[in-house]
Amino acid sequence: MPAVQLDTSDIKAIVFDLDNTLVSSNMNFQWLREQVGCPQEHDLLSYVDDIQCPQQSAKATELILQHEMDDAAHSAPMPGCLTLLSFIEKNDLHTAIITRNCEMAALRKVTHNRLNISRIITREHFPPKPAPDSLLALANEWALKPHQVLYVGDYLYDLQAAFNACMPSCLVTNGKDSLFHAHASVVVKQLDELVELLS
Repeated sequence: MPAVQLDTSDIKAIVFDLDNTLVSSNMNFQWLREQVGCPQEHDLLSYVDDIQCPQQSAKATELILQHEMDDAAHSAPMPGCLTLLSFIEKNDLHTAIITRNCEMAALRKVTHNRLNISRIITREHFPPKPAPDSLLALANEWALKPHQVLYVGDYLYDLQAAFNACMPSCLVTNGKDSLFHAHASVVVKQLDELVELLS
């Protein structure tokens, strides 16, 4: 999967993933998979959606919710996050969060970390990433072309969602090795590097 070319002079909106992009997250997905019986090769949310037994489905959903809420309480802004959000505000750029988190946990993370972002899209609102629906809805809401919206995330699903929406993407590595460089329009170690790139 290639990446959509980024023209920084065209960018009118910056949209973010939440976990380990804007705020820290220590979600133990291996433990969650074991608890709900989800095989390693399956997407966790899709697996839970497909559970036929109502009681089993409810238990799995409750486990994920509790884990997300605990994670939210212990989250902190990622390096460069507040600097980039200040830049966005000063330059009147549109911004939003698109996350696979549930709405309750996403709101708690945003409030807990005092992030000045009011537009938050979660898995309750649109099909979760890598589906492009949420990104395309935002572009339409803001009357922007896809190439004017930059999506920033730390994982392959983020880059796939941007590609599927014909939007440029930014991979933030947080200083760690990543296998996803080739799928991103631009790669940064931390968020405030985008300030210089977009200035």
